Amino acid sequence: MNFNILPEDSRIGGKNVLGLALFEDFTKEDLATLPSSLGVLVGMSIPRARFKAKKGNTLVVPLADGEAQCIAIFGLGKREDVRFDDYRKAAFTIVRQAAVKGLSTVAMSIPNAEDRLVSRAIGEGAALGCYRFEKYHEHDEDDIFAVPHSADMLRGNLEGLEEGKILAESQCYARDIANEPGNVVNPETFEEFARTLAEEKHLDIRVYHADELKSRGMNALLSVGSGSATPPRLIHLTYSPAATPVAALSIVGKGLTFDSGGLSIKPADAMLTMKGDKTGACVALAVIKAAAELELPIKLHAIVGAAENMPSGAAYRPDDVIKAYNGKTIEVNNTDAEGRLTLADALAYACEQKPDAVIDIATLTGACAVALGETTAGLFTNDDKFGDDFLAISLDSGERFWKLPMDDENLRKKVKSPIADLVNSGGRYGGAITAAMFLESFVTKGTPWIHLDIAATDFAKEPYSYYIKGATAFGMRTITSYLLRKAGRA
Repeated sequence: MNFNILPEDSRIGGKNVLGLALFEDFTKEDLATLPSSLGVLVGMSIPRARFKAKKGNTLVVPLADGEAQCIAIFGLGKREDVRFDDYRKAAFTIVRQAAVKGLSTVAMSIPNAEDRLVSRAIGEGAALGCYRFEKYHEHDEDDIFAVPHSADMLRGNLEGLEEGKILAESQCYARDIANEPGNVVNPETFEEFARTLAEEKHLDIRVYHADELKSRGMNALLSVGSGSATPPRLIHLTYSPAATPVAALSIVGKGLTFDSGGLSIKPADAMLTMKGDKTGACVALAVIKAAAELELPIKLHAIVGAAENMPSGAAYRPDDVIKAYNGKTIEVNNTDAEGRLTLADALAYACEQKPDAVIDIATLTGACAVALGETTAGLFTNDDKFGDDFLAISLDSGERFWKLPMDDENLRKKVKSPIADLVNSGGRYGGAITAAMFLESFVTKGTPWIHLDIAATDFAKEPYSYYIKGATAFGMRTITSYLLRKAGRA
């Protein structure tokens, strides 16, 4: 979808869908961005429909003839309470109206769009409104969904709109891979996605296969993938900016292309959506994709431990003791606590790249989903300023995170083993926290680190906000927004 900026004295018209975002205290003057006849129509329709422009309220006014087929109105709520996410939702709602109706052109009037960051949010919402995973659908004559090819924006900021489009389209790229089933994406084919991305975006890539993982002592990752017919691999993508980098970061993603639980096998119902256990890895690819397209002056490493956790005669077992890449030994008491094992080796390797900071993202624990629900993810950190800065950015991105504590020494004891340095599961209570404490053991001391547990937020069981049912790639836009802030493009 291409964006066009309309001059300040223009009106939105001549397109299939006309979109209007209004504050609660809107006046007739706010309707003047429509052609006069349509402004009168909307002015009559709003009271008839008893529409109030409260936050999130919508009204669609059908039109009888002419090129414009409907006017979509979105409520922004109180002017003093508006957030970037409200602009994002407004653009999503307007563009989605066009997409589901198979209409090709949109024009929008959204307050404050001349501000670059507001336009970035609008660009994100508009691009997210175009998303659908339709690879395996057989379309019938009633399915008229189509991505609009253009969107006019009154008084918009083109740079912001294009930045938002890159962020959202990169998130949708991650959603596409995460939505693929385990019979399509395994560690081998995930490597192919990474190699294709590296070629397209001129990234450096290094992939370590089973023999090299063994020679390097990456036994935690190897153990998780030992029961599968497809061996695991560690994938390392590097984006090096043309300009002198202002920072260097490592993004580590959990890449379980399918998780059966291994010998500690999951119940059948719990295996559904486990194709999404690779979402953290998909996000890592999407972040480095966006960084390259945005030409950020930041050196970025995207590191993925890709594996498939399956039961077989070769699978790792409860009671096994594994020596990880950094030399620490791990007693296995649950083969379904496998993600932290893949991350252990990947985090130790990521720290070897000498980044200024490390962020890992993973569908890690059911305990985090129980604690925070299906639309808020957990944040854990060894550096409170780093964590608080990231949280502040997430408020603007619309991706909800909540910081959980890392200072409970009684919980920390739960990841200690009587026969090894660590045990891979600290039990049910405080499970998200003990998992984070386990991971911290593989982060080089003094390296600022954030762990994002996106269990449950990675997959929308029902549509909400600007997500349809399926993979969300939750966290991708917040991480990239953090990089934009580091680059001075907040």
